[in-house]
Amino acid sequence: MALKAPQQNTSPITRPLPMTKAELFDLCGVSTPDFVIVSGDAYIDHPSFGTAIIGRVLLAHGYSVGIIAQPDWKNADSVKVFGRPRLAFLVNAGNMDSMVNKYTVAKKPRGTDAYTPGGLAGKRPDRAVNVYCGLVRKAYGDVPIVIGGIEASLRRFAHYDYWANKVLPSVLVSSDADLLVYGMGERQTADLAEALDGGLNIHDITYIPGTAYLTGSLERVYEYDEIDSFEAVSSDKNAYCRAFLAQFREQDAISGHRLVQKHGEKYLVVNPPAAPLSTEELDEVYDLPYTRLPHPSYKEHIPALDEVQFSLVSCRGCFGQCSFCALTFHQGRVIQSRSHESLIREAKLLTKLPGFKGYIHDVGGPTANFRFPACKKQLTKGVCKDRSCLGYNPCKNMEVDHRDYVELLRKLRKIEGVKKVFVRSGIRYDYLMYDKDDTFIRELIRYHVSGQLKVAPEHIDDRVLECMDKPGGGLYERFVQKYMSLNKSLGMDQYIVPYFMSSHPGSTLDSAIALAEYLKKSGQRPEQVQDFYPTPGTLSTCMFYTGMDPRTMKSVYIPRSPKEKAMQRALIQFFIPKNRPLVREALCLAYRDDLIGYGKNCLVPPESADRPRGDERPGEKRGGAGKKQREERGAHGKGRRK
Repeated sequence: MALKAPQQNTSPITRPLPMTKAELFDLCGVSTPDFVIVSGDAYIDHPSFGTAIIGRVLLAHGYSVGIIAQPDWKNADSVKVFGRPRLAFLVNAGNMDSMVNKYTVAKKPRGTDAYTPGGLAGKRPDRAVNVYCGLVRKAYGDVPIVIGGIEASLRRFAHYDYWANKVLPSVLVSSDADLLVYGMGERQTADLAEALDGGLNIHDITYIPGTAYLTGSLERVYEYDEIDSFEAVSSDKNAYCRAFLAQFREQDAISGHRLVQKHGEKYLVVNPPAAPLSTEELDEVYDLPYTRLPHPSYKEHIPALDEVQFSLVSCRGCFGQCSFCALTFHQGRVIQSRSHESLIREAKLLTKLPGFKGYIHDVGGPTANFRFPACKKQLTKGVCKDRSCLGYNPCKNMEVDHRDYVELLRKLRKIEGVKKVFVRSGIRYDYLMYDKDDTFIRELIRYHVSGQLKVAPEHIDDRVLECMDKPGGGLYERFVQKYMSLNKSLGMDQYIVPYFMSSHPGSTLDSAIALAEYLKKSGQRPEQVQDFYPTPGTLSTCMFYTGMDPRTMKSVYIPRSPKEKAMQRALIQFFIPKNRPLVREALCLAYRDDLIGYGKNCLVPPESADRPRGDERPGEKRGGAGKKQREERGAHGKGRRK
């Protein structure tokens, strides 16, 4: 994907992509752009945002681009800013699925939107890709429309939609778009632009890897696997599992097959994924002249920029393959990494930007400490279809090596103007623990942790972890011990901030209680707990909808009721006083009232402890748990309050 005119950014001052006709003429010297990008996010010209990357790649290939950010979704005139583009409209919902962006896991509207000026909620519609395509169709009829971004990518097949609580067709069907680009999109967009510019009709562009299209006949479709139809997966959960497993297994540029799924009288054809970008190609993308700022037309702050403005993206892809994460289905499992030279150039650029105070907030990606593919075989034969690289049990062929990442961090620390380089995007503690060389964890603790290290064990119950495809709970305990021991030996006083998930498929009340007992015993108090959120494109969502693990077709327990979900969440944060009633109810329901009281292993005190003095029930004494328990309360209460 070599850029026609690579443009290395050597100055912190560049110009953003145009959002008006006047800006288009000033930048490109034309009054009609080749492409118009319509996005659900405000336009920030930073390489952490898909619209900026795709726009810059097109510009570097010699095409003019106009940006329409967050159009008025009730008015078709809002997509007429640049008129009809010469080649196509490119539509995305933004950096997040619009439904996840707008609603909590309880399906309640969120009060803010980090991707909107001022953090204002309500600036994008539900299922934004469908709505924006409808606006374009109303305004311009048969103009070519290409959809992409995370929402289109993860909804490319028939999929379970948590908010509608039913299976929806491919977003290609519901949006009435002509072509779908899935994955990160740079390579596909460059090939698409060349084809359209060469005069090909949008309906004849059926050959680009990493794209999907609809056709009325399979006569010209070769070497494909047909999976269960939309109609079948909508009515038969076994069929849904079969179809999802095929999609899951074929997500690889080398070994993946073309998949066909019938939708009514049409066929959805999903080509194999696009090849990962090489280091040189990835460098080209990130060396483009981004301003790294919101478009100057915005007068209010856009919160989404805060965490990324002074951060470096060092890699893409993730072979961690957590069941609840859609990264595998979007970026793939093969790690793509930038060169040290490219990252150093960007770091030096950051030091010149207004507001930079000497701190690089992050050097990472989906997983910070991945810099190479899990094994060399992935580069020639593709990823294994039926084996995880890490998962519950690591593959014996996985190569664990932090030396390149350590060397990169050392170089970044030495740059003039850089005071501190943090690693905040998260590390895989299991991958770290499999490394026999302690150099990385020692340097991580000494130089790259800002007082607290964020890791995501997610759970401690092995039955749940196996469903999550996460390592067994014993490994996390050993990591905590090692981290704290090394902190002490290095004279550091730093802590771990663990992320745990409640109500994941496979998690029973007993599982949640086991996690609560572990947290009590180890003295950990998670500040953040994520209820499992069934989003499109994940293995866990397939489990949630069908009640089965598609890998084994065995049934999986699914906590569905709001009451049980609230109980599981409360158990993980049993130490918060307002959670006590729910915790007590959950413990009684699970016949674990032995954990209610003042003993050292108890999670919550009895109900009487929460009532004001003088509010005892008839015949009940305050704290009436017996002399022994009152003594234990006296012995342990002070320590708990401290």
